[in-house]
Amino acid sequence: MKVQIIRSKATVQQVNNMLKALETYIKLAVDIERDIIAGGGVLHADCKAVLIDDGSKQENIWGADWIPSTQELIYEALINIRPKDDNPAMTVLNPDIRDRIKEIVERLLK
Repeated sequence: MKVQIIRSKATVQQVNNMLKALETYIKLAVDIERDIIAGGGVLHADCKAVLIDDGSKQENIWGADWIPSTQELIYEALINIRPKDDNPAMTVLNPDIRDRIKEIVERLLK
């Protein structure tokens, strides 16, 4: 399945297309500066690569998972391991960045 960039409220069809990769959840890369997401890849890195090709900057992209059935957002991804950005873990540790991710994902996917 092709990774999709979501710039405005996702349609049911777009969400269903993104779910095809993993069936129960969607891996996302979220650009917290451009307020867009890429989703539907097998890896967060797949989604990140699509955003970078679209003009996003690495430092603005964070990984998360979205579970549509429960509306749960999980802030974990290998692409989040960034010791130089004070994020040495897979989980996004900065509450301000988590808030931005949540705001963007809820606006585009809920």
